[in-house]
Amino acid sequence: GMISEDGQYQFYAELDDFDSTLCNRFVTENVLPQLNFIYKMSRQELTNKLFSWFLTLPRSVRICADDFLDIKLLTELFVDRPLNLNAGWFDLRHLINTSIYHAAVCHYHDKHGPWHHALNDAKAHRIGWLAWMGNKKR
Repeated sequence: GMISEDGQYQFYAELDDFDSTLCNRFVTENVLPQLNFIYKMSRQELTNKLFSWFLTLPRSVRICADDFLDIKLLTELFVDRPLNLNAGWFDLRHLINTSIYHAAVCHYHDKHGPWHHALNDAKAHRIGWLAWMGNKKR
């Protein structure tokens, strides 16, 4: 799941060709039960749709994530990354323990949806990021 900083663009998909036996306990207990497979697609279909989605974004894209594994999974999809997708990424992990970021993320999940659903988490991280950036400007 991904959402742009301005909230105008979002992307969500679920792979239908993953090996669930490779999932750790956390993923098995917290992530897999949330998959509804309405948005399921093959790895190739995901690569094509995600590549096209990136190209609809109006400017250069810098990915923000709270785990390097997310970056790794994303970049492994592309042989050639979309031209507007920057090679670097912003690590949100150092924001997680800030009170403003954490409170905003928790508030989002309390109101709008469960933790560990990729799109909900992306939306919550966006809200946390905006709260942190807003506080930083003061």
